[in-house]
Amino acid sequence: MAINSSYWNSINTIYPLITFRIIFGILMMVSVSRFIYLGWIEDHFVDPIFHFKYYGFFWVKSLGLYGMYAIHFMMFLSAAAVTVGYRYRLSIILLFLTFTYTELIDLTYYLNHYYFVSLVLFLMVFLPMHRAVSLDVRSGRVQFVNRIPAWMVHSLMVIISIVYVYAGLAKINQAWLFEALPLSIWLPAHDDLPIIGPVFRLPIVHYIFAWTGMFYDTFIIFFLLWGKARKWAFASVVIFHVLTGLLFQIGVFPIVMICVVTIFFSAEWHHAVLVKLCRIIDKWHLLMLNNINELVLETPKQKKQLFKIFLTSFFAFQLLFPLRHFLYPGNIFWTEQGYRFSWRVMLMEKSGVATFYVKDGDSGREGQVFNNEFLNAHQEKQMAMQPDMILQYAHFLGEYYQNRGMAKPIVRVESYITLNGSPSKLLLDTELDLMMIEDGFRDKDWLTEY
Repeated sequence: MAINSSYWNSINTIYPLITFRIIFGILMMVSVSRFIYLGWIEDHFVDPIFHFKYYGFFWVKSLGLYGMYAIHFMMFLSAAAVTVGYRYRLSIILLFLTFTYTELIDLTYYLNHYYFVSLVLFLMVFLPMHRAVSLDVRSGRVQFVNRIPAWMVHSLMVIISIVYVYAGLAKINQAWLFEALPLSIWLPAHDDLPIIGPVFRLPIVHYIFAWTGMFYDTFIIFFLLWGKARKWAFASVVIFHVLTGLLFQIGVFPIVMICVVTIFFSAEWHHAVLVKLCRIIDKWHLLMLNNINELVLETPKQKKQLFKIFLTSFFAFQLLFPLRHFLYPGNIFWTEQGYRFSWRVMLMEKSGVATFYVKDGDSGREGQVFNNEFLNAHQEKQMAMQPDMILQYAHFLGEYYQNRGMAKPIVRVESYITLNGSPSKLLLDTELDLMMIEDGFRDKDWLTEY
């Protein structure tokens, strides 16, 4: 990812960063409030007996009822502080840490847009988003600037571009384009909608949605970058995400993407938005915005070199990590090796039923496990179709019953999976003792072939 030195010396206006900070801060406040209101703190972090973990993060634990409420209130307050630019550095670090911590507690609730939010918050830690229209400037803690290095704005554009382009490229496959799967399963389920509902039964509509989705994700960024097409591109962003938000249960992701792509708007647009905002909230900031002097953020040479190394490494990783599935054999939708963190959005309809059996290694007595004694409905649903979760749960069961006096427990599972409407099939050998298998980055050769 080589970038010539002249690029690092190029200058951009700071205003896109400021509107992004305000918009993203408000989104985080709304999201946290919604999470608390819906009672998800108890459902996600307190009630379950067992939490599935990301590999390498087994040490991350829930803090219990009061601790998790404290974390979410801290998250809300730090999001509010980011929005108004109050002690920004501390606030954005707290927001990044608290949000990412909650996402690491249970793998069951992984979503692409949660990962995206963590990446954006991480980048925001290094950006001077408090150098205009902020309480930090108003109080004199930092000096106002209106010009910054161009890479600061472009870094946010790049991470958004990676999400879209990789999501589009992932849709270039046989099932999505030539079988309209899983859309041909999902769309008919909405045929009860008024007026447009019956249209969703038509096979041609399934293919139109599939091909449109692929072209949209792959190319929308290029139209957002093209000034003459930008307003039409943004209109398509709104229509696309509103429609997908209405048809599919994907949470706040559509709203997040509609809001963050405003970073591609012109500097004049961002300046005009901030001027209107400051006319309402604070005329002092309005005077700053109308300052005709070019006040450039000064970056020491050594610090600039560190930023070059950091950005090059960060984005090289973001470009390569989603491609790791090429290192594994087999169908990625079946094995899910390299599936997460690769921006594969809504690409499959997969479900499973997993029945576990635990046998005493000495007596040979075996009994069936009732999963609802340990997992909530969402956890059980996700675990039943994801190999690493099945393995992790099996080890939990083995340790659980061993601690209760069972000698050398043997744990096996009957896991039947259906993928994109296909007949259900065993994910692995039903006689395999899962206690003898360790998870890791190696190929899961203990799975059946699809």
